[in-house]
Amino acid sequence: MSAAPEPTATLEIALAHAVRLLDEQPALAAAQATEILQHLPGHPTALLVLGASRTACGDHAGALAVLEPLAQAQPGSARTQLELGIALGRNGRGDDALLALRRAVALKPELPSAWLALGDHLSATGDTAAAEAAYSQHVRYSSRDPALLRAGAALAENRLPEAEALLRAHLGKTPNDVAALRMLAELAARLDRTSDAEELLARCLQLAPSFHAARQHYALVLHRGNKAERALAEIDTLLADAPANPGYRNLKAAILCRIGDYAPAIELYDGILRAYPRQTKVWMSYGHALKTAGRQDDAIAAYRRCIALEPSLGEAWWSLANLKTLRFSAQDIDTMRAQLVQPRLSDEDRLHLEFALGKALEDIAEHVDSFAHYARGNAVRRAQLEYNADATTAKVEHIRKLYTPEFFQRRAGSGDGARDPIFIVGLPRSGSTLLEQILSSHSLVEGTTELPEVTSISRELRSRAAADAGGPGRYHDVLATLDGDELRALGRRYLDRTRIHRHTDAPLFIDKMPNNFMHVGLIQLMLPNARIIDARRHPLACCFSNFKQHFARGQGFSYSLDDIGRFYRDYVALMSHFDDVLPGRVHRVIYERMVDDTENETRRLLDACGLPFEAQCLRFFENERPVRTASSEQVRQPIFREGLDQWRHYEPWLDPLKAALGPVLDAYPEPPGEY
Repeated sequence: MSAAPEPTATLEIALAHAVRLLDEQPALAAAQATEILQHLPGHPTALLVLGASRTACGDHAGALAVLEPLAQAQPGSARTQLELGIALGRNGRGDDALLALRRAVALKPELPSAWLALGDHLSATGDTAAAEAAYSQHVRYSSRDPALLRAGAALAENRLPEAEALLRAHLGKTPNDVAALRMLAELAARLDRTSDAEELLARCLQLAPSFHAARQHYALVLHRGNKAERALAEIDTLLADAPANPGYRNLKAAILCRIGDYAPAIELYDGILRAYPRQTKVWMSYGHALKTAGRQDDAIAAYRRCIALEPSLGEAWWSLANLKTLRFSAQDIDTMRAQLVQPRLSDEDRLHLEFALGKALEDIAEHVDSFAHYARGNAVRRAQLEYNADATTAKVEHIRKLYTPEFFQRRAGSGDGARDPIFIVGLPRSGSTLLEQILSSHSLVEGTTELPEVTSISRELRSRAAADAGGPGRYHDVLATLDGDELRALGRRYLDRTRIHRHTDAPLFIDKMPNNFMHVGLIQLMLPNARIIDARRHPLACCFSNFKQHFARGQGFSYSLDDIGRFYRDYVALMSHFDDVLPGRVHRVIYERMVDDTENETRRLLDACGLPFEAQCLRFFENERPVRTASSEQVRQPIFREGLDQWRHYEPWLDPLKAALGPVLDAYPEPPGEY
């Protein structure tokens, strides 16, 4: 008869069994742990298994009852901090979860599941950079393969050429290694090789459909590639498995905002903020969604909450200023000034505060100091950019030489014949949002937003041009080689990709991306029956309004008076060219005329779009549709003349702008005779 097992050996066997049960049968794991604790009360590993199993069984309060005392008793246990972080998150205590997960990775950096959970929570708080760094560490430590460990380390430390060489060598031997595929996809995404990242992640999920981290990254890549419908499908798949996951919920809210579906996005943000009440980035996103949905008072409250939590958060101050209708108090101005002298203020906070203070001082007619703050904000932002005005001028000249009357005559009949889109082009701050609001008040027209699809098409064509040329290329040269079927396919692609932004059965919709004036040739070739409206405003009013505006993204020309003047001049030259080669194709609306004679200009606009006059177009300010742009609150009011001449208060400082505009300034509203 064999001897009875030693008690210690029996305990180890029982604990190992409980741990094995955790993933597949957590209720049995809990029972096993409870049995152990009856014999050995307070055993830390048994308590850890019990807490983790309760989380897995959905008993989140019960899990915390075990894990919080255990974490206090075992402060150096990374695994306990990980399970505590997960349980805190499930209990809606996201801020506390972040602290626990940060402690977990500090105690044991090679714990991949802790990095993944931390990344999800950081994603929910809107801290994209920190979330991506956490996900990189998760990738780094997820494999035990030495080659992948080296590749993960290189990827985490942004040594991308080394990481790519290691990954490609590894995949050459094991092409179906999903961990390596996901790592290579992350590398491709960092290098803006979006289509490569998509293909790699799709392959990853084909091989391993339950690889949730890869699916989340796939959804993010699709979202960034303006493929909202597909991104939503991937996120919904993830949420079906983990409906409370904070990272999934935040990404879904962002995608919904992108496609203009604000009510469910706001509901998601409400839930996220209950878990993360101190996360300013979430309050910012919430405020932006509320503003766009027309809930101005709630948006102001959200931005004010950001400031209460973090007074130096420049973006919150600028978001209040960017409402255009809010007036700052004397105390607000004093607080902004105090923040600007903080020695550790970041450049991002500084530039936002400078723009916000410029607006606050403009509103109380302190124009000297107002301009100084606007100028400093622009200088900070301009130093961050690589905008090249000469390159823009060269691009415009290339387009003017390529698109001749004969060019379009040879391609007559090409493209998709749909009449659905109305493109509103021009410079930002030119009155385009007003035109959008007027048109979208018509029963046959739906307003969407500044749709990115034309830019996406041009970017893909530019990639083809670069591949053909073995270096940088112009997409217009590739466009010139496409036949009728290919141009028709581009038009159909545009219509298919923008359908997700349409929420009514109106036959026409508006695409108000202002910089599409650079793509009039592309629009004509792929959608020859689409309407094109050019919104134009007095050059000094328009250009200085851009100088006062900090844009969330793009518009790199707008942070220097000289750059803005040259850009406006190039814009006028290009639109004048299209007036010559496609006579009557573009309908131009002069903003000042729209203000002075709204009814007649509105009738002309509707006629250009093939629409009968409807009186509600003159009451556009009653339209409750979401508006995303800087004019969102202004277009919810009747037209007023006060904005026409605001630039005159700053005329003493506008000589560089006047010089850059040259003959365009004196000729307005007509183009000059020569360039």
